[in-house]
Amino acid sequence: MKQVLSELSPMNRLLAIMARLRDPAEGCPWDLEQDFSSIAPYTIEEAYEVADAIATGNMSHLRDELGDLLLQVVFHAQMAAEQHFFDFEAVADAISEKMIRRHPHIFEPELAAPNIENIDGSAAQTLAWEEQKAAERAAAAKVEGRRASALDGVASALPALTRALKLQKRAARVGFDWPEIAPVFAKLSEETAELRAEMTARNQAGIAEEMGDLLFSVVNLARHLDLDPEAALRAGNDKFERRFRSLETDLADQGVDPAELDIDALEAAWRNAKGKEIT
Repeated sequence: MKQVLSELSPMNRLLAIMARLRDPAEGCPWDLEQDFSSIAPYTIEEAYEVADAIATGNMSHLRDELGDLLLQVVFHAQMAAEQHFFDFEAVADAISEKMIRRHPHIFEPELAAPNIENIDGSAAQTLAWEEQKAAERAAAAKVEGRRASALDGVASALPALTRALKLQKRAARVGFDWPEIAPVFAKLSEETAELRAEMTARNQAGIAEEMGDLLFSVVNLARHLDLDPEAALRAGNDKFERRFRSLETDLADQGVDPAELDIDALEAAWRNAKGKEIT
């Protein structure tokens, strides 16, 4: 088997390995137990690890993580093939057709609409891309016998901040948006007041709902500032971790356990760690 695998192209080798792992008679017990739902969390995790490798600039790590992500695609395609839904070739063919369809000015300029044919920048390309996707969503809704929505296609499994941003951008495309940032700040104040009211009433369900509204408004503020809230929060997380680790190191050098200090002493240690970064 090893000799046969070595003679295959890299892609076919990977496909053959996955088929072998899923072989009902001689495959791996763990791989055979998996289904689409059980593998989905791994797919999401691998996508995040790709993003992490990009953020660190480690190209060797990125190569490996892209391989892990590709394995997830192959795994899902193999399971789909076993149930006669589709195979890996169908997946590759579908995305190829989509890319050609969404780039008519590149692959089929003679068929491109006038407003698409002369695309000369990334902003224009983004607009054309979104128009094409909107047309595809409308066509899909028609086939399914339902009314199309501007919010169609925003995956529910996305991270909440990312999904909120996408929902807001879709709504903004049809005019549901404030033209200025002042009302966004006003909405933040409004949602904060509503959260405080639910806290005063000790209404846990209301608190959870208003917290969601407040977070949604924070995402809206980030959008109006042309910021990615997910990236902003990641940066905030990194800053907190860096400063807290510095706090721990400073206290350890003094022979002090953070758990033994009260909040005032910890706050002073935090300010010291923060001050070292600023200076």
